[in-house]
Amino acid sequence: MNCLIIEDEKEAAIKLAGLIKKHDQNIVILDTIQSVKNAVIWLNNNETPDLIFMDIQLSDGLSFEIFEQTIVKAPVIFTTAYDEYALKAFKVNSIDYLLKPIDQSELDQAIDKYKESNTLKEIPSQVFDNILHSLTKKYKSKFVIKVGEHIKVFTIEDVQCFYSMEKYTFLQNNEGRDYAISYSLDQVEDLIDPAKFFRINRKFLVSFSAITTIVNYSNSRLRIKLKSNESEDLIVSREKVQDFKQWLEN
Repeated sequence: MNCLIIEDEKEAAIKLAGLIKKHDQNIVILDTIQSVKNAVIWLNNNETPDLIFMDIQLSDGLSFEIFEQTIVKAPVIFTTAYDEYALKAFKVNSIDYLLKPIDQSELDQAIDKYKESNTLKEIPSQVFDNILHSLTKKYKSKFVIKVGEHIKVFTIEDVQCFYSMEKYTFLQNNEGRDYAISYSLDQVEDLIDPAKFFRINRKFLVSFSAITTIVNYSNSRLRIKLKSNESEDLIVSREKVQDFKQWLEN
């Protein structure tokens, strides 16, 4: 079986190649391509590989642009560092993808799935449109709050957490001061970048950059502290712990 790797990060490409070879030493890796432009050139001038491993974010754009500029005749397994929720369309349309850091067992399953079907399925353009929308979503970058007769503006970098209390939602800045905002916590969660903030429980959304301490806590939970609020313990609920750990790694 011949494979093509389209990946702009050198270390990630080397690791992926190693995992592929570990799965099957007989797999031939034809080439490693770093950009949309070079991928189009390669696909137009070489025989079709049996399988393509394709990162979504390349050095000169999103890999979906490759499909707009040439006919991709080989099945594709996408690789990405984006979280699972941005890629629901893949599951719906039976397209394989691997989340970084790539796990050997997940790669094995993806290749085995390809070997079992060994057929090329046309990827509907709507799939790319849906994923592109998810990946390029404009997240809220600032909050404007009225405090008495004054207007305060906080950029998302100024915020260490959002929390709810007694039917109100508050923004807590990096100095530990609290301000009521006119959003529910659910609304805030949808508006801000999930790579920067995590909902650790029903009441708190915390900033990655504000976390100073993480320790194990009772009942398989975690206890964290924030920079300007180290006197208070915040608890990562048990059902959130696994997702929280994955979020820390991404």
